[in-house]
Order: sequence, then structure tokens, then C-alpha cells
Amino acid sequence: MANKCEICGKVSGTGHLVSHSNIKTKRTWSPNLQRVRAVIDGRKKRIMVCTACLRSGRVQRAI
Repeated sequence: MANKCEICGKVSGTGHLVSHSNIKTKRTWSPNLQRVRAVIDGRKKRIMVCTACLRSGRVQRAI
């Protein structure tokens, strides 16, 4: 499964880890994704959603 929010499309970011001696190695930052049951088009469905979408109310959670 891709590391992507199904609501906003947030994906992993890339950059460098920089040590004290200024040696740079590649690293990634992953979005904080949660697997939730949400109401999509009137049906309950399990989706991967970032916590920013959950907090902002862009997702209606199923009960």
C-alpha cells in the first residue's frame, strides 16, 4: 500500500540527514497516517488518512 493520504494526497517527503560533521545522507519523512473507517459516498470504508485531515474534520468517521 502506498504511503499516501487518500483525502489530501499527502506523501512522503525526502531530504538529507545532516550530521555534526556535515555529512549528508538521504532520508524520508513519512506522513502520520491512520487507518480509519470513514463514510465515503454513504458507505463505510477503511481508508488511510493523515492526522491533519482527521483533526480538521475533512473525514467523517463511521461508527
